[in-house]
Amino acid sequence: MKKYILCIFICSISLLSLLFLTYSPAQAAEVIGPEVKVQDGEIYVSTSLSLDENYLEELRNGVTKEFRFYIDLFRVWNMWPDEFILSRSFIRTLTSDPVKMEYTATSGNGNMVTKKRFKSFDSMLQWSLGISNLKLANVRDLEPGVYFVRAAIESRIRKLPPVIGYFIIFLPENEFRIKKDSPFITIGPAG
Repeated sequence: MKKYILCIFICSISLLSLLFLTYSPAQAAEVIGPEVKVQDGEIYVSTSLSLDENYLEELRNGVTKEFRFYIDLFRVWNMWPDEFILSRSFIRTLTSDPVKMEYTATSGNGNMVTKKRFKSFDSMLQWSLGISNLKLANVRDLEPGVYFVRAAIESRIRKLPPVIGYFIIFLPENEFRIKKDSPFITIGPAG
């Protein structure tokens, strides 16, 4: 019985070591923006993701990547924590076939899924790693105050077998999670 438990322990440690050695987080992923503009009574947000060369090489070699974009609006309070107002989220999945030179990206926002095929890797990245002029909120629906937009982006790790998740609960689910806040914008009379 003791030999059996020792064998399971050694196998678990070996599997853990293997998982940590093969796990390579993207160190140089960066959020560009978010840029916020108020035009015709609407708040528009533009942001994008910049990836390092190692991460791009994995994509070129056929590794499927999933990115989750979260665009959140917060109201600033002096004496209290910032107030969460609303959020929009998008899931972008990128796949490439290096043999066929075929590139596919899928974008979903909870209501609608869009799938596109691209002739070049760069055009796929340009479409899928950016959000341009997203209509976030109507100014009339907001109380006067100071607001900012937070763009958070995470990259999910390739799905591991469920059995591993049951035994190794501290294994991270994300390759990276980064966020960046916009400059403050004032809605209504400046007070």
